[in-house]
Amino acid sequence: MDSFTLNKVAGAVLGVLILTMGVGIVSDIIFHPTIPGKPGYEIVVASAEDSTSEVEAVPEVAPISERIVEASAEDGEKVAKKCAACHDFTQGGANKVGPALWGVIGRKPGGHEGFGYSSAMVAFGEANAEWTYEELDHFLEAPKKYVDGTSMSFNGLRKPEDRADLIAYLREQSDSPAPLPTE
Repeated sequence: MDSFTLNKVAGAVLGVLILTMGVGIVSDIIFHPTIPGKPGYEIVVASAEDSTSEVEAVPEVAPISERIVEASAEDGEKVAKKCAACHDFTQGGANKVGPALWGVIGRKPGGHEGFGYSSAMVAFGEANAEWTYEELDHFLEAPKKYVDGTSMSFNGLRKPEDRADLIAYLREQSDSPAPLPTE
């Protein structure tokens, strides 16, 4: 390699270095960095008095004895359509996947003849003499949580109004409807 070629290579390397330094200096002049007095971000921890630390309270649900007074059996019949695939509501109706529900209020849990209940529901029936309005309300909210081990696969009715309407409808599905709860 002759000296002229060596000079060209060295000049190119030096030119790239000078250009890179020049771009850095010019960018510092154009984009003047602002150095904060205190580096980083301050993390604000919510105190006990801070309103951001309050948890929204779950709205309190009125007892079934209050909700059933304003409940509508006609609306309950519409809600019952969700149950119709597994239950029959007619008098003398046949058991399906679930037991027939004619006269269920006041009936012993796990005690409808001709239906094979889960052992959990039979045990629940031994501990409870009959389906009360309160028991049905809790059961319909989340069957698997209320009777752990039940074979009922329904997730439940989350809205308290829907449960009250359905219970009002179930109350009418009887030869002699159970009296409304007083408390």
